[in-house]
Amino acid sequence: MLNIKSWMLASALVAVSGAAMAQDAGTLRVAIDPTYKPFTFKTPDGKPTGFDVDIASALCEQIKRKCVFVEQAWDSMIPGLQARKYDAIISSMSITPEREKVVAFTSKYYNTPSSIVVKLDSGIKNIPADLKGKRLGVLKGSTQEKYAMGELKPAGVVVVPYEAQDQVYLDIKSGRLDGTVADKVEVTGGFLSTPDGKGWGFVGPDLDAGKYFGKGVGVALRKQDTALRDQLNKAITTIRANGTWKKIADKYVNIDIWGA
Repeated sequence: MLNIKSWMLASALVAVSGAAMAQDAGTLRVAIDPTYKPFTFKTPDGKPTGFDVDIASALCEQIKRKCVFVEQAWDSMIPGLQARKYDAIISSMSITPEREKVVAFTSKYYNTPSSIVVKLDSGIKNIPADLKGKRLGVLKGSTQEKYAMGELKPAGVVVVPYEAQDQVYLDIKSGRLDGTVADKVEVTGGFLSTPDGKGWGFVGPDLDAGKYFGKGVGVALRKQDTALRDQLNKAITTIRANGTWKKIADKYVNIDIWGA
């Protein structure tokens, strides 16, 4: 049986615990991979920014929670979510059948195609035949990696996975790679529009096969968090209707990225 002092201590611990839970209820821990310009990247002073970051903040405002951004390597995003390191992934994660087996998704908040990028004077025109023996960098755990492994590797392409997309661009610059498979908007902002991207460009058709690339980008959540999913779905609808989504999109890209 507890004495008075022990009871008071236990009560204090419960109060502190309750306060912590209340504080947690007012925040949304959001995982991001800040190597994916213009969707998620860092300002010169190290702050997270980009389309995904602003969308996350807008959604948090709608559900009256404060976004707390947690940096995470891409290929361990879903394990980190399941381990409760954060509450949501808002970092350009495509809604694919494979991922839907282990996490829940909101409705989409954008949808863009991917493409293959090579040196424009390389003579590569026929895909995948002309890529045989070429080295293409891809983001590990991405839909682009799934496509490259499923369609390009059997044709003799050397597929090289990387922990971050910006590492792919560094190795293209150094001559270790012949190209990449990447989201068209991201590779334009992160590489083609930079001095290092001069002379490089898209080859072949847009890549959007559902079995690899899914049906757009959504917020990933734990399957049991159905109430949060419903809140975020409503918030996505609201920011589309009130002009917030377009304002954010126009800040970072000059094309319509809502998609089909």
